[in-house]
Amino acid sequence: MKFCSHCGSAVVSKVPDGDKLPRFVCTGCGMIHYRNPLLVLGCVPEWEGRILLCRRAIEPRLGYWTVPAGFMEIGETMQHAAQRECLEEALADVDIGSLLAVVSVTHAAQVHVMFRAKMLRPGFGAGDETLEAGLYAQGEIPWPELAFPSVEFALRRYFADRAAGREDHHFIELARPFVK
Repeated sequence: MKFCSHCGSAVVSKVPDGDKLPRFVCTGCGMIHYRNPLLVLGCVPEWEGRILLCRRAIEPRLGYWTVPAGFMEIGETMQHAAQRECLEEALADVDIGSLLAVVSVTHAAQVHVMFRAKMLRPGFGAGDETLEAGLYAQGEIPWPELAFPSVEFALRRYFADRAAGREDHHFIELARPFVK
């Protein structure tokens, strides 16, 4: 950040009075600009025991598989964001269920929140950010071709919970960049 979004003056990085971390502080109006993690919301959509996956048509991880997920917008609930992303990326209507996983991706300043979801009908397709979409049984999941560790974490916990007849909440921190 170089300029204040409030008044347009230059900003400097410093620790404001009463704070412990460096922030961007406006040299003109004194406004403190905070940088906070972004929320990525998604779901694991199920239809008759199979999971809906999307092959990414965009970077990062172009060509790799993921569950429908994306950045939360202002004015959305987490559940609405997950539902919207599923419709945008996989053209699928879902009923968002229980919380599945919260993944702190500290190196990317993101928090990935995944929900369980039921598809309302068998229809789906490829949205603008998707090359192709498909329904996969557990044994058909392209594990080596998953785009992100947060997706692998959520899917593995989903299947373990389903086998145990439970709907637990799972949390993990992924502190290092993903390299495959």
